[in-house]
Amino acid sequence: MAAGLREREERALQERTPGSRALHARAARTMTGGVPSSYQARDPWPIYLTHGRGSRVWDVDGHEYADFHNGFGSMVQGHAHPAIVRAVTERIALGSHFAMPTEDSVVVSEELARRFGLPQWRFVNSGSEATMDAIRIARGVTGRDHIVKIFGSYHGHHDYVMVSIGTPYADIGPADRMNSLSYGAGIPEAVVELTVAVPFNDAAAMERRIEALEAEGKPPACVIMEAAMMNLGVVLPEPGYLEAVREITRRHGIVLIFDEVKTGLCVAAGGAVERFGVTPDMVTLAKALGGGLPTGAIGATEELMAVVAEDRVKQVGTYNGNPLAMAAARASLQEVLTGDAYAHLDQLNDRLLAGCDEILARHGLAGYAVGISSKGCVHFTDAPIRDYTSFMAHQNAALPELAWLYNANRGVLMAPGREEEWTLSVQHTDADVDRYLDSLDAMAGDLAARG
Repeated sequence: MAAGLREREERALQERTPGSRALHARAARTMTGGVPSSYQARDPWPIYLTHGRGSRVWDVDGHEYADFHNGFGSMVQGHAHPAIVRAVTERIALGSHFAMPTEDSVVVSEELARRFGLPQWRFVNSGSEATMDAIRIARGVTGRDHIVKIFGSYHGHHDYVMVSIGTPYADIGPADRMNSLSYGAGIPEAVVELTVAVPFNDAAAMERRIEALEAEGKPPACVIMEAAMMNLGVVLPEPGYLEAVREITRRHGIVLIFDEVKTGLCVAAGGAVERFGVTPDMVTLAKALGGGLPTGAIGATEELMAVVAEDRVKQVGTYNGNPLAMAAARASLQEVLTGDAYAHLDQLNDRLLAGCDEILARHGLAGYAVGISSKGCVHFTDAPIRDYTSFMAHQNAALPELAWLYNANRGVLMAPGREEEWTLSVQHTDADVDRYLDSLDAMAGDLAARG
């Protein structure tokens, strides 16, 4: 029943985006696939944007969208926030790059230390760099090579974490011996074998795998994980899970890294650390940190960062702490992402979650909404999703794809090629929430009418 609706909605989208079609044809001649990143690609062409303001963006055909994509969750501040525009405008007139420290970088590190409860910070330029450097620091401290990650979690595009992501259900393997598989070509098998995957929400399985690695003479340097999985829609930790992981890693002398590239500054002032009340040894940030400018950060204990301070681990980068990015981050932390902002995000997300559940129930469509602060999604299944295995077992890929089309044709922008996941900004309003809910209501109603 979804196939006919998909054809109708795809046809409608193609008819309303001729400008994007023309720009894609031009772009494909010199830019591989017509996009800067494969995560921006969409067949037969993506939607090309011109500008954004507040909670809205506009495409090259002049259509306005309520933006629930928000740059893969980077724009929790909303577009062109006046405080950030002012800070960057003032900064660029004073010079955009020095590869030398500025006061803004000091202020940002002080504020991050206060929010996350980790005393030492370094800056990078992306989430991939943050997780890459965090793993290197953990290896430098422990002298170990192997790492443990959660099966299905994405931690950036460097080789050590491009493992066990987007794997077919039949290739996952059992909980105690999940397979390590490269995510695409070009990753050496020797590197893949150093990365061991375990299931989310199963601390006992994690410890059994760690003990097996120790018995093989391969104790892991670190466990890197999201406190809540954010690339399967949203999967929240079950009660006691994070506390158990914290205890296991501490007992085995393993560095615990919370990858908060997606959750940091988006689900609370102190990210998932604050929201769930569990403090790891290291935190990685990016996305929302720069208010739209590329930057990232690593926070850690004094003990871990000693290897960087003593220059035993090389943590370097020409653009680390770039003045424009630090000016934007400082304005964001001090003026935008305040207590009132998080209260606003919580209120809007609560409305979205309740509204989605009501629509699904009213139309008899299987599914449920789950979220936390600015983040949320609809899982189009009645089965509980608690990890990658259950996600793949119950995934209904046709409905998220259909929902994306319904949204795009009704003025709601979602991330292309993703599960039904949203990110709110502090500039979103109840009217934006209503637009999203109206789109879901239209799709659910059409599906119900077709039986």
